[in-house]
Amino acid sequence: MSKRHKVEFPGGNGARLAGILEMPEGREPRAYALFAHCFTCGKDVLSASRVARRLADLGIAVLRFDFTGLGESQGSFADTNFSSNVEDLLCAAGFLRKVHRPVDLLIGHSLGGAAVLAAAGDIPEARAIVTIAAPASPDHVVKQFACTLDTIRHQGQAEVELAGRPFVIKKQFLDDLDKHKADYIGDLGRPLLIYHSPVDKTVSIDEAAEIYNRARHPKSFISLDRADHLLTRRADADYLANTLAAWAEPYLSGERG
Repeated sequence: MSKRHKVEFPGGNGARLAGILEMPEGREPRAYALFAHCFTCGKDVLSASRVARRLADLGIAVLRFDFTGLGESQGSFADTNFSSNVEDLLCAAGFLRKVHRPVDLLIGHSLGGAAVLAAAGDIPEARAIVTIAAPASPDHVVKQFACTLDTIRHQGQAEVELAGRPFVIKKQFLDDLDKHKADYIGDLGRPLLIYHSPVDKTVSIDEAAEIYNRARHPKSFISLDRADHLLTRRADADYLANTLAAWAEPYLSGERG
């Protein structure tokens, strides 16, 4: 069992971000991980909570948090973008560095995976990086609201429905995406593990192939076979956490460079 601690820290624009630190029960963590959730999701989405709890059971502490404007975090989602997500990640890493110890593992799901790849260069203490159902480039996310792109560009914003909830997307969100071309994937300088499902209907497995091809060794790929994009089956989340811990162990223990 893991112990759950609610935490708060300032995000990139000063808003208070809400997080949960999953800690191993009755022992010191052998590593600390930082988990970035999927687009418009939150720290309590099943993929984040289940993976974090299982990793804590395996001795790895995990900080999962709500990006600005989502969940219990302060701020306006409409005023956020990919760059602000990256800044929030850097703030989360800074919180761990100051209050506990530097982060060892960066884990990102979907657009959170793209954010982890983009932020990694500014979190040099992280020993390894993991993406889950992530796109190779952050601009892939516009496919989720493609029918409103003209409205956003001409009117400055539009309300879109994502996962059954309304969100306001502003033109500045699109403009910010244009700045990120994912050139950083080839410069990670750390081991990379890519998870993806061949039946993912939200982000094609072709994106995983693109990440893999751009990255340098050491790099690994693990198929999630029948999993959906949000890892709604507990068995998929548990399998991911179990294999992740086994893969990361040599890097966490210093057995590999």
